[in-house]
Amino acid sequence: MDLSFVADENIEKHVVEKLQRKGFRVTYVAEINPGVRDEEVLRMANKTGSILMTSDKDFGEIVFRQRKVTTGVVLLRLYSKSSKEKAEIVLDALEKHSENLKDAFTVITEVGVRVRKNF
Repeated sequence: MDLSFVADENIEKHVVEKLQRKGFRVTYVAEINPGVRDEEVLRMANKTGSILMTSDKDFGEIVFRQRKVTTGVVLLRLYSKSSKEKAEIVLDALEKHSENLKDAFTVITEVGVRVRKNF
């Protein structure tokens, strides 16, 4: 599956660069529009048909409670890991679950991946 991502500015640059080196199309908000509001980041992802990658739990509120339309969200919950470890975990999760990420809310943690469709 041909997926593209918009990485929120709270995603570490090392993670973004690792994914880009492995052939994933990733637009990095920190490089193109730092400080932009969450709603605009979501709009940017939707406009390009990209999946939003973030570490910001507020996107759960935006997507579920406010019922905002989304192409997909990948929420990273990897607090105790180094940038290098995070990059490896995220890469592995994307490679294993890429067919399920579109139109889903996905959470990547240190212990696994949860994918929620039909939200």
